[in-house]
Amino acid sequence: MTDIARGDRTAFVVKWVASVIQILGYAGTAFGWTPWHLYLFVVGVLGWLVVGVLWNDRAIMLIHFVALGAMLAGMASQ
Repeated sequence: MTDIARGDRTAFVVKWVASVIQILGYAGTAFGWTPWHLYLFVVGVLGWLVVGVLWNDRAIMLIHFVALGAMLAGMASQ
């Protein structure tokens, strides 16, 4: 398997795992799974940040870096 194919496969797996985890975070918010929903969101956002790096997509990296910073700041202030 070439490096490009391996990177594409890694990005594919990470983006779907991160998406499922973020959906679980939304469900956790709906069902009051405090504070677990926040941890799920952090993992999902980190996963999408990794996808942005793998794709060299600055827009994806920016939005998820900002989201991660906001979430961590909010969690630290609690």
